[in-house]
Amino acid sequence: MSVDEMECVSLQSEEWEVLASIYPDYVSNNTSRGVLKLEIPIEFPEPCIVTSLDEDITPAPNTFLPRLSILPPLLLDIILPPAYPMHAPPQILSIHATHSWLPPKYTMDLRKYMVEMWNVGEGVLYSWVEWIRGGEFLDVLELTSLVGRDRHVRIPYPEFKILLPFLMAYEDSTQMARFSQNAYNCQVCLTSIKGARCFLLSCSHVFCRSCIEDFWRLCVTEGTIDRVGCPDPDCVKEKREANEEEIRRVFTEEEIRRWKWLRQKRMLERDPGMVHCPMTVCQTAISQPANIQELEGTGWERLRTCPQCDYSFCVYCKRTWHGPLTECPLASTDQFVQEYLDHPEDSEARMLIERRYGKANMRRLVARHQEELANREWMQQSTTTCPSCRVRVEKSFGCNHMTCAKCGQHFCYRCGNKLRATDPYQHFSTPGQSCFNKLFDQDEIENEWQPVEGFALL
Repeated sequence: MSVDEMECVSLQSEEWEVLASIYPDYVSNNTSRGVLKLEIPIEFPEPCIVTSLDEDITPAPNTFLPRLSILPPLLLDIILPPAYPMHAPPQILSIHATHSWLPPKYTMDLRKYMVEMWNVGEGVLYSWVEWIRGGEFLDVLELTSLVGRDRHVRIPYPEFKILLPFLMAYEDSTQMARFSQNAYNCQVCLTSIKGARCFLLSCSHVFCRSCIEDFWRLCVTEGTIDRVGCPDPDCVKEKREANEEEIRRVFTEEEIRRWKWLRQKRMLERDPGMVHCPMTVCQTAISQPANIQELEGTGWERLRTCPQCDYSFCVYCKRTWHGPLTECPLASTDQFVQEYLDHPEDSEARMLIERRYGKANMRRLVARHQEELANREWMQQSTTTCPSCRVRVEKSFGCNHMTCAKCGQHFCYRCGNKLRATDPYQHFSTPGQSCFNKLFDQDEIENEWQPVEGFALL
């Protein structure tokens, strides 16, 4: 063996050892055949938009664009000739992309570019790994472009819709494997725990599994469904709740059913148009249609269909649905009851109404009508409606800046206008506004500064 060959062997061994120490998961050495194998995954610095080669890079708004930060690895079989790196480049036997996401046509071009990267007397293996790992080779193959500020990677695969689930599954499994190997500090118990025993939320906050399980189960048991989410203070401030996928990783089927029931109950409680099914054996809560404003005046706004027993009824008279054109005598309860009360007790008109709808039923309507009038008068004088969810709010004391307990909307108690959450007091400090300098009512200020008996104001 010549001196040059001995020096080349020494340089090859040193280069391979350095590469194996930096990327132990990327290299393997099949000494029986003298073939060196590299398995190099593509890891982008930021998630990139990934589409097929023929897909439009400027899709319509609100179109789902898959984003990936990792692509399956390229498998390289190489041989280091005796004259490498002094006089000859490495020999690339094959390049193969896992899941065949890079066709042979592009791997042949890639091999040509890799050979051109070698300089006489210099090692090139580390440069190859970095070039492929960072995805820079895709720029040379003209498979990347920019969409605004985002990097766009186009995969030259004939059936991209079939390939995409494999690409997404590979990224998920890789991320999960890395997460399980690292240790994280739980913000609840303040201990460092292996990732395999931790819970990664979609907001990227990490907690140990036992803390999340105990906290969420306590919330569901107590019925505080709003707190089933990330315990991080920032997420609590934003009222971020856990999604169903996260819930299923923690709760049992029975706990999931209770969680769903609590969410439905909360939704119905926030719905001012909620009614109960009139069937005695059902009594299911039914929310008003989402397009109730579009149905106003058509007669269809009175229709409700129970999702539990499929009973269709009129929301006013609670009887079987009589169609949108048939006039419902109870559609305007106040007017109907008032016309009934306008007749004398022993009049023939009142007796006909009682015979048709029942005397007991009319007494019930009259009592409810009088109670509603009293409640309406009291609410008009003593409460203000939340401008967001329409819940009535009563102020006992304090300033006129209100925060709705149901929807979190900031509003003025005096005029009922919405306030900006970032600066709610601007409404009371802007000259020309009807509530200027009226953060507190005058009578409350006077009551607050009443002198205490036995003391005199100086």
